Parts: sequence; C-alpha cells; structure tokens
Amino acid sequence: MAWIMGEGTLRQQTLTPMPASAYATAMNPFTALADLPRHLSEPAVRDLAWTLLSPPLLARTSWPQRHPLIASSWAAEPDLLADWLQCQDENPQALYEWLSRSSVRRLGLYYERLWQFALHAAPGIEILAANLPIRQGGHTLGELDLLLRDGSGVHHVELAIKLYLGQPPGAPGHWIGPGGRDRLDLKLDHLATHQLPLSASPEARQTLQALTDAPIQASMWLGGYLFYPHGLDHPPPPGAETAHLRGRWLHRRQWAALQAEHGDAHWQPLPRSAWLAPAKLPATQSWSEAHLQSWLQALPAEAGAQLLVDLQPDRNGALAERQRIFLVADDWPNSGTEPGGAPPSAR
Repeated sequence: MAWIMGEGTLRQQTLTPMPASAYATAMNPFTALADLPRHLSEPAVRDLAWTLLSPPLLARTSWPQRHPLIASSWAAEPDLLADWLQCQDENPQALYEWLSRSSVRRLGLYYERLWQFALHAAPGIEILAANLPIRQGGHTLGELDLLLRDGSGVHHVELAIKLYLGQPPGAPGHWIGPGGRDRLDLKLDHLATHQLPLSASPEARQTLQALTDAPIQASMWLGGYLFYPHGLDHPPPPGAETAHLRGRWLHRRQWAALQAEHGDAHWQPLPRSAWLAPAKLPATQSWSEAHLQSWLQALPAEAGAQLLVDLQPDRNGALAERQRIFLVADDWPNSGTEPGGAPPSAR
C-alpha cells in the first residue's frame, strides 16, 4: 500500500499568503495517510496513528499552529511514517510499555503521551523536556507540554485534544465541551494569554537556560472533533479547518427521530478512553438492539454526555465506525456534568 504526500514546511509566526494546497500541506503534511488508522488492528496504535495524522480543528489561530512533526523526514516522506506505524501495529509492546508508565487516565494526558512516543522515535527531532513545570517561589505557574529541537530551531509546543459541541448562535460560547464547562473560546484565550507566552516569561528563563540557549518559538496543535446539533444547519466556528473531523449531538428526547432517520445504524457507546481513533471492534463485541435499549433505559436522566458510534461490518468482518454522536441529557448543557456523570475535571 503506497502512502504518498509532498514535502511541506511551516515557519513560525509567518503570515505571508501561500496557495491553498501548500498551506494545507504545511498545516498537516500527512493528509494522504488519513485513512491509515482504520487499517491498523491494535487500539493504542490506531490512537497513535490518529493523533499524528488527523487534521487540526482550526486553520486560523491567533498564535502559530505547527504540526510537531513538520521538520522530521517523515513529513517529507510520509511512507516512512506509515511503515513505522505498521511496525508498531505488528509489535505494539513498546507503545503499551510506554503508556503503562503513567497512571493518569485523562484523555488529554493520554494524547500527550502518544505524541511523546512518536516524537522520541521521529528522525530529526529531539525532545528536550515534556510537561516541564515553571515555578516561582515554590508556586507552579504552569507546565510546558513539550520543548523540542528540530532542524528549524527549538520549539515550545502546547498540545490539546478537544471535543466541542456547537450551540445556537447567540449562546455564550458557541462551542462547548460535553461536560458543559469547557469552551473553545476560553481554551483559545487561555492558550494565547497564559500557556503559549509562558516560555518567554522571566519566570521560565532560568529553567529553560539549563536546557538550551537557543531562541524558543511557541506554537500549538489543537486536535479533536466538532459535533454539530442534529437536525440543524449550524455553521462551523470561525477559522475552522475545512477538513476538521466532525459528528453530531442530540438530546435524549431526539433519540427516536435519529433511529427513524438511520434505520440501518447499529449504535453502541464508547468508553472515554476510546474516543480518539474511529472505532473498530471484533464482530463478537457487537451489541444487539435489545442490549442497546436496555442500556438506554438504565441510563439515569441526569447522566453525563455519552459518545455513541454507528458500527458497520467492514470487508474483513470487523465492525468499523461509520458515524459518531453525543447523546446528552434533555437539560444539557445546564446539567454541567462530565461524560459519565462525574464532576468536571480540572484539566
């Protein structure tokens, strides 16, 4: 199988217009590999591939957005990355051992660990620090997600994986997380006013000088999905990447209408740990319609948002995701609970 993509580069904080095709390549040099996660078998390797290959949510941001692998030879020859990912799928022990070193199961930290694993292996890239705390007088001001060196210099990179649900125009914060608290506009503001400037702050100088004396360029990479309200023609957020990943969301009172619209769908929920790559399950793990209805009836009215996927048989007999939705309580977002009903997390 050939996975071919042209070479692309991105210079930080350069706003010179470029052709649309060149811009797309600079934003994500691996668009030709987008379907690769669906061809892999190991769940964590599929998440790894999705992390590296999926498009960002936004194409225009106030701070530079730079693919962390853009200066690697993998960006110039994506077939090399495809081969490496296929090797991980055949021998996933190193990845699982790496992931097992962290006891934290939050989705954002899992996403960061996947990036770290790949960047440690990527030719032409050196990780100088990960999750580097910046302190002042015993107080932690924040952490730098990544400090890496490549052929274009030293980079401070902030990583984020987000799933946002679109709200009616005029609502405070048009795009909010499934827990009802996290908002796209607030996240972008926090990145721009706190996280990204941190590496240039006086408080960070001593910590960073122990690692490098080179100028540090700050950038971000924001991956994830945008979920549009079912049955409504809803615009994307300003600056959205054209190829961003998407799904839909609906209140529980709309469930019967969704079933009527998609009579051939086979829905079942996904645990939060499986929210990254498109779902792929053995046929033996398929839920029956009775199982799904029993699960829905047992779901408390105030339960947090549930991610469900429509699974269809693929050519190899496995179940592959065709579409995904968030099913939320009828009073959502006023219920304000994290998916699964837990209190909102701090991260």
